[in-house]
Amino acid sequence: MTRHRRLWTLVLGFLLLAGAAGAYTWHAAAGRHASAAEAGADAGFTLDDGSPGALWFRDTASGRVARLDATAPGGRVALGPRCDRFHAAGDTALCLQLRPGVPARSYVLVLDRRLREQRRISLPGIPNRARVSASGRVLAWTTFATGDSYATSAFSTRTSILDLRTGYLIKNIEQIPLTLDGRRHHAPDVNYWGVTFARDDNRFYATVATGGRTYLVEGDLGNWSARALKENVECPSLSPDGTRIAYKKKVSGDPRAPWRLFVLDLATLREHPSAERRSVDDQASWTGPGTIAYAHEGAVWSVPADGTGSPRRVAAGATSPVVPR
Repeated sequence: MTRHRRLWTLVLGFLLLAGAAGAYTWHAAAGRHASAAEAGADAGFTLDDGSPGALWFRDTASGRVARLDATAPGGRVALGPRCDRFHAAGDTALCLQLRPGVPARSYVLVLDRRLREQRRISLPGIPNRARVSASGRVLAWTTFATGDSYATSAFSTRTSILDLRTGYLIKNIEQIPLTLDGRRHHAPDVNYWGVTFARDDNRFYATVATGGRTYLVEGDLGNWSARALKENVECPSLSPDGTRIAYKKKVSGDPRAPWRLFVLDLATLREHPSAERRSVDDQASWTGPGTIAYAHEGAVWSVPADGTGSPRRVAAGATSPVVPR
């Protein structure tokens, strides 16, 4: 090789290396920008946006967190992170993301009030339920380990609770001592799902399934105990004043339409059906002192909690409704 050709080879090699470095830098910057956009920070999105009582939800078209806004195109603003399940309260939002691949795995994203990622947890399973306590300091989520429907018996759940004050994570609450019918209950088929928190950040309610039956349980994090209160209660949601629970009740053996939304008075354990007569497979959300919202057939609906009125569609192409407080 001549001196002239060696020189051009060196120049060409330098240009190729510079190009590769530039491409890497561009892709890394693009990745950082995409990550920021995914977290919602690029839009300055905060849980304070919108009018008081504004409904937030997951937009099914984009998969991103959205907020109702009558002045925006399509009646909504969808600039938050991509989530498969979403909930928010206080200064905290909870986002569950299904990761691609087999076996199924998910990410739990803990977000601040600007919807910026503060913590990420990887866990097995398919995102199913998400809840943030009223203070924003305690979080719970449920994933399906196997199967994909509560209407069958072939499923297993995994429910976790995270205390942001201490950073302590309970990976699975199945080991909590359970009292059923006045006695300590031990069984290998115990499954928990659908946690909802009281305002003290200590007491919680959830569904437990065992022996082919489901129960509403009241849990105590400080004493690490749980007791069954009532049979045939699934996916409870505690009212803002802590006196009532909205839930789905199994009213039919038809796996295509087994449930109906009910409301339970905790003081008397008396229940009444809502005006929603269709089968709803969701953990309802209290959007006001007397109103519950829920996802049904790709839209968010609302109905009075006292059994009066009729269902009203609030947002098409939406799931995971919540009014952050």
